[in-house]
Amino acid sequence: MPIKYCKKEKEFHLYNDELSYVICLLPNGHVGNLYYGKRLSEKMSYSYLLEKRQRPLTACVYEDDDEFSLEHTRQEYAAYGNGDMALPAFEIKSDDGSRLSHFVFYDYAIFKGKPKLSGLPHTYAESDQEATSLELYLRDSVSETELCLTYTIYENRAVITRNARFTQRGEKPICLKRALSLCLDLPDKDYDWLHLDGAWGRERHIECSKLHQGCQSIYSLKGASSAEHNPFLALKRPQATEDEGEVLGFSLIYSGNFLAQLDVTPYDQTRISMGIHPLGFEWYLKKGESFQTPEVVMVYSHLGLNGMSQVYHQLYRQRLARGIWRDKERPILLNNWEALTFDFNETTIFSLAEKAADLGIELFVMDDGWFGQRNHDRAGLGDWTVNYDKLPHGLIGISQKVHELGMLFGLWIEPEMVNKDSQLYREHPDWIFHHPAHSQTQGRHQYTLDLSREDVYQNIYRQLHTLLTNHDIDYIKWDMNRYMTEVYSSYAGKERQGELFHRYILNLYRLYEQLTSEFPHILFESCSSGGARFDPGMLYYAPQAWTSDDTDAYERLKIQYGTSLIYPLISMGNHVSEVPNQQLARVTPLSTRTQVAYFGSFGYELDLRKLDKGELDLIKKEIAFYKNYRRVFQFGAFTRLISPFETSDTAWQVISEDACQVFVGLYRGLLKINGPSYERLRLKGLEAEASYRLNNHIYLGSALMNAGLVIKEEDYAGAYRDFTSVLYHLEKI
Repeated sequence: MPIKYCKKEKEFHLYNDELSYVICLLPNGHVGNLYYGKRLSEKMSYSYLLEKRQRPLTACVYEDDDEFSLEHTRQEYAAYGNGDMALPAFEIKSDDGSRLSHFVFYDYAIFKGKPKLSGLPHTYAESDQEATSLELYLRDSVSETELCLTYTIYENRAVITRNARFTQRGEKPICLKRALSLCLDLPDKDYDWLHLDGAWGRERHIECSKLHQGCQSIYSLKGASSAEHNPFLALKRPQATEDEGEVLGFSLIYSGNFLAQLDVTPYDQTRISMGIHPLGFEWYLKKGESFQTPEVVMVYSHLGLNGMSQVYHQLYRQRLARGIWRDKERPILLNNWEALTFDFNETTIFSLAEKAADLGIELFVMDDGWFGQRNHDRAGLGDWTVNYDKLPHGLIGISQKVHELGMLFGLWIEPEMVNKDSQLYREHPDWIFHHPAHSQTQGRHQYTLDLSREDVYQNIYRQLHTLLTNHDIDYIKWDMNRYMTEVYSSYAGKERQGELFHRYILNLYRLYEQLTSEFPHILFESCSSGGARFDPGMLYYAPQAWTSDDTDAYERLKIQYGTSLIYPLISMGNHVSEVPNQQLARVTPLSTRTQVAYFGSFGYELDLRKLDKGELDLIKKEIAFYKNYRRVFQFGAFTRLISPFETSDTAWQVISEDACQVFVGLYRGLLKINGPSYERLRLKGLEAEASYRLNNHIYLGSALMNAGLVIKEEDYAGAYRDFTSVLYHLEKI
């Protein structure tokens, strides 16, 4: 069993072939951390790693032990006010107004398997042999509150998951003001920290900076995980690269307001904190009630950033995503939005669908504009019934036609929002987040429904249940096009206003859970103005996400490269769009647009009726090619080769599950005049002694990895042009 407890030394050691995580009980009954890193021997004690020493006057020591101060002790779930002056993992306001807590260990449990988190998305184990869990039980005797810290380590993955649960046992209620999922203290600050930043149209760009004393953080207060920051950070040693060196990854499985924070003390100790953002958060617990924090997934890698990413990719694809679509190849789709926007009718829809079927496309998706009085973005949201002025035969007629053409049928929805020009709003103006004494803001002419309310939840559920029951729908694109403002509910009462953001997310998960359980055949894709809610929480319910509204191929290189730090290729919705590109007016070759989009869940978003015969013939060939090798692109092991954040070029590769097929994408930005005589691209992860065939030439794996591929100008599709690319296909002999 990969968790051992040494009663004499009061140590818990979690370990597998890749990593060790050592926990200890501190002299005051709190829980401390001794080590997190590469595998140590489980037969040894590591109590010597609990460094104790006298400090100057600033240290507040515990009782009469001049060497023991929580300010200088590495902890597992730190409190404020008992000698520790740093930002804490939690804060409890007791009935008497006190914010002091003293949680003391009293018991533990070690068991095979991984427990479920009720109402929250989480990673899972399919058998008890896959993982082992540890629960540490602590109690505050004054407030009579219990705290359970849960750890799970996977047998064959460099993964530990963590979460916390508070339960009130006392007669008097408490108020949680802060309840993070993770608190981990590291003994030094010799790291660079990476995170994924951006905005609409440029989501998940990689940022890297040196860790320094003080507090560094990323966060969202937008009601969604956001396009601006992703709920993820990594610490890497300064010398670590994509392929070598120590990296620690931290990923929060949550879709709402979050905080990911690094706090470096004047003594160079680093505290990592992650969880629900405490600003505006309050959660009251009466006797017998519990609060469960979301899960954090920690990944350890001694093989650099690519090593970390591949662990996340496999875990999230195999043990976060669920249902029949988890292991199923995703269909090639055509989405009508960029082709038609709101301006369509049955005739134009049918003509576009017929073109798609002729080319071999497998899924036709009708985007925004099919419902209510939805002829523009100022009306219709909230009324999920068909617009018969546009579609006289309704969705039944459309879906029947699409299915007769041999394709699946998909539909766009945005159920969390409402326009004031809608039947729903006219009947229930109090259902939106708003304060009656304050002005309202709108985004995209829409408002956020108060999904924390049960009547709002039931209305949305009934509308969607009726829609999916009465129509033959195979795919749903679930959008959310604005962040939350004026988050107030007259329904909730004054003591519950701080719960609204989280209750909204809990009911969002509940709605997804109910619909995906009742309609398991439907492939759900999440979307939020593109990638503003591309997070692990959504992947639990919708196994793929629209990566970005920016479909420009050159911009997508950075977006997909950054996204790949955590998320598997199959989760990324990638579409080939028209040129000039609608977002940037950039013109890129069709082959480049395709070879960028190949690396993920592939599709098109353009008006096929406007293309000439040569373009249509090329698309037909591209679709046939992708069908032949789709499993490699969606399920293969992905590796980054050249970063678009460091050069104007980009390269990456994917290797099939049986290691016999290798695809390498090489993408050039701007042409260089009189450039280098030779360019070589070194591949990774091949078998050194194996032979690989490329364009009728045979290469040894060791040569491809060490000497590299010689890149020739004629390899690029559309040579001597900006924004060109080449896709190399190697087969192991």
